[in-house]
Amino acid sequence: MSVEVLRVINGVNLPEEYRVLLRPGETETDSHGNFHHLPRFFYEIRSWQEAHEVRLAPHFRLAELMLVDCRETRLLLGEFPHYVPCAIALLATWLENFRREVDAPVFISANGGYRSPAHHIGGAKSIHAWGTAANIYRIGDNFLSDAKSIQKYGAIAASLSPAVFVRPFGSEQGETHDHLHIDLGFATLTPRGCSEAG
Repeated sequence: MSVEVLRVINGVNLPEEYRVLLRPGETETDSHGNFHHLPRFFYEIRSWQEAHEVRLAPHFRLAELMLVDCRETRLLLGEFPHYVPCAIALLATWLENFRREVDAPVFISANGGYRSPAHHIGGAKSIHAWGTAANIYRIGDNFLSDAKSIQKYGAIAASLSPAVFVRPFGSEQGETHDHLHIDLGFATLTPRGCSEAG
């Protein structure tokens, strides 16, 4: 199964209990007072089996980019259908290019792909709420948990596109010390020093 078979849903037409959590098209303000609209169009995922079958790119299945834990709100965690922003396909394409560049499998952490605006980590201010960010904890046999590995792969990630933002290594707000955080073109929403948990 491929991304072409997924049903696209206009989020404003979802039942109210989903609209409250996903906030389709609603405005979010960043720390500089800039306005951004949350995703309005979503892929509808009817089961985990479907999520595991859908290939967004040759080496990335939808399931690994929407895996969340108990910090996601109950309705969006335990019941189907699930809804993920259509931009997730763009993220998978970039990850495929990154995988080819590093010539090794790329592993996304739980909560490291799409997280809803209702998720307890970052909420609507998190770049992950757009479906355009990923937290990579391992590349091939290399776990990204030190400055050398995060900086090495971060430089490769940043070289693939001027639109890619890579969080620097460190333990301060806006930095990362145990994974490689990348996001595609939304760096202005949560610049370095913002409180969003990547």
